[in-house]
Amino acid sequence: MKRLSRYRRHRFAGPVLLVFALFMIGTTFSVASATTQKSASTLVRSAAVDEGRQIFLKGCSSCHGLNAEGGSIAPSLIGVGAAAVDFQVGTGRMPMADMSVQAMRKQPAYTPDEVAALATYVASLSPGPAIPTQDVVNYERDGNTAQGGELFRTNCAMCHNFAGQGGALSQGKFAPSLMSSEPVQIYEAMILGPQSMPVFSDKVITPAEKLSIIKWIKASQSEPAHGGASLGRVGPVTEGLLIWTLGLGLLIGIAVWLATKAR
Repeated sequence: MKRLSRYRRHRFAGPVLLVFALFMIGTTFSVASATTQKSASTLVRSAAVDEGRQIFLKGCSSCHGLNAEGGSIAPSLIGVGAAAVDFQVGTGRMPMADMSVQAMRKQPAYTPDEVAALATYVASLSPGPAIPTQDVVNYERDGNTAQGGELFRTNCAMCHNFAGQGGALSQGKFAPSLMSSEPVQIYEAMILGPQSMPVFSDKVITPAEKLSIIKWIKASQSEPAHGGASLGRVGPVTEGLLIWTLGLGLLIGIAVWLATKAR
């Protein structure tokens, strides 16, 4: 006690105590703030899950089951993750009236906030692929257009056409055009494999290669038609058919005109 009393009267005792008090106050404030932020984040997520469940019960449960367990006409959504909801609902493919046909892209039935809430609810059921963030899908920074074109022609062109215009598949199905697809949707499709599309895992196509494919698709979307009318960019068959039809028709017209003039 005498030693403590002696140190208490030391000229540095006041500054040391002040620094210690400030340190303790700062530490306490940081811990309290982190706890408050965590609690607020938990509350926001809980509210989004509740909102998403209400949307699910009204618009999805009739096909996917009350607990997303699936049914006779629709698969289970347990484990599909938020990315599947964002892709299917965000592009208007879901909900759909007839589950026997291929889902087509259309105007979304829900707002972006409602889609996000629905995705949060489905993600809360079981772990699954998350929605890729803008930093993950930064194709401008990490993509390579030339590499993306090569990868697209190797892995995607047989279904989506060499120019990304889409094409017919077996049993009445089709690969959709990619000319209106957004980067996040393209990335989601590669990791999910919707409809007849296979899943391209990171072992098959790495994240960097996925970004290169996206960069090539975006470049293809904005590529001008230097040769004039592109005729849908579906290849030489369409162009040849048009030339043959118009050329043959023109020749027949000229022949008829010459025969008429000769009389």
